[in-house]
Amino acid sequence: MGRKLLAEFLGALLLAACVIGSGIMAERLAAGNAAIALLANTFATVAVLATLIVQFGPVSGAHFNPVVTAAAVHFRRLDASLGALYVVAQVAGCCAGAVLANAMFELPLVSASMHARSGMAQWLSEAVATSGLIFIAFRAPSLGEAAWRVALWIGAAYWFTASTSFANPAITIGRALSDTFAGIRPADVPGFIGAQLVGAFAGVLMLRIFADPREAE
Repeated sequence: MGRKLLAEFLGALLLAACVIGSGIMAERLAAGNAAIALLANTFATVAVLATLIVQFGPVSGAHFNPVVTAAAVHFRRLDASLGALYVVAQVAGCCAGAVLANAMFELPLVSASMHARSGMAQWLSEAVATSGLIFIAFRAPSLGEAAWRVALWIGAAYWFTASTSFANPAITIGRALSDTFAGIRPADVPGFIGAQLVGAFAGVLMLRIFADPREAE
């Protein structure tokens, strides 16, 4: 259990550090070009997400995300008590990752973000991104397949959603601790998490609708 929780903590930490840190670096180098900054942020996130899934998947399943853990518990792939500890490790890891990213760029270790992200378009985007994440992750036949499928979905959703696809309650909380390119105002966090939970429910529903008949045998 200790190794699994450490894997979830470290995976979430490195994921958050990459998302936030690459956002800081991209914004500094893009000379005000938001499209270039987002592109660089996307590439870094896709690369680290695929790598972390492959590295930590054999240990913990590489969830790094409370809604993925909740879906795993729902489908009885994970015990509920261990799932609750996973969520604690994921949130703690994402918050630590935000602090690490801030430290690496000589920013205040914790700085509440002022980046406004609110409104129906943002919430709908988060629901869509999260539902797709759940559906794709749980339809993957192996960790190797999940690594590239999930990473590519998140990378694509950076661009086709208005919210740039957080799709993760833990990293949403972590990103509120950094007043940088990838941040989100603390006041906007509940709306994002609510939308992500709705999206997770929709993803589980799609999994049931499109379940392989052999899985029901």
